[in-house]
Amino acid sequence: MILTGGAIAAAVTAGEIAIEPFDPARLSPNAYDWRLGETLRVCDGDLDAAAPTAFAETVIPPGGMVLEPGVLYLGVTLERTGSERYAQMLNGDRTTGVLGIWVHVSAPLGHAGHAIRWTLEIRVARRVRVYPGMTFGKLIFLQTFGAPASYQQLGLKYTATDGIDISRLYEEIPGGAA
Repeated sequence: MILTGGAIAAAVTAGEIAIEPFDPARLSPNAYDWRLGETLRVCDGDLDAAAPTAFAETVIPPGGMVLEPGVLYLGVTLERTGSERYAQMLNGDRTTGVLGIWVHVSAPLGHAGHAIRWTLEIRVARRVRVYPGMTFGKLIFLQTFGAPASYQQLGLKYTATDGIDISRLYEEIPGGAA
C-alpha cells in the first residue's frame, strides 16, 4: 500500500517518517518530491566489481554543472529520509526523464529502518545542466507487512551510509579488496 501525500504529512508529524529538511509544498498525491544534493562523484576509469570504484568528487556550483553521456555520476539526495515503520522507494520522475536523465534505476528500495541521504546512480542521454537543490524525483512510502525488521539493526554493509557511497560488492567477492 502506497501512502498518499496527506498520509505522508501525518506520518511526518507523528514521527513515523523522517524527511529532513521537510517542506509540505513538496508533497504530491502519492509521493514526496526530493531534490538533488550539491555533491557529485564522477567515476573514473574502468569499473571492477572486485575493487572499490575510483572517483573524483565535485560540488555542483550554483550556476549548475553539465553532465556528459557515457559517464557514471554518483549523486546524493538533499533530503535525509527514513522510517522504522515504512519502506521507501526512490525514483526519478517525468521532470528529469524528459531531460534524458536516468536517476537511481538499479536500487530504488529503502528498507524499513534505513535512514539515509540516498546515493544516486545518474546517467544522461545528452549533455544536460543540473543544479543543486533542483527537484530530481519522487519518493514513495510503502506499508510493510509481517514481523518488523529494521535495516539499521541488521548490521548490513550500507548501514552507516550518510551521503554518496560507492559499491561495496567487492566485500562479497572472494579475493576482492576488503
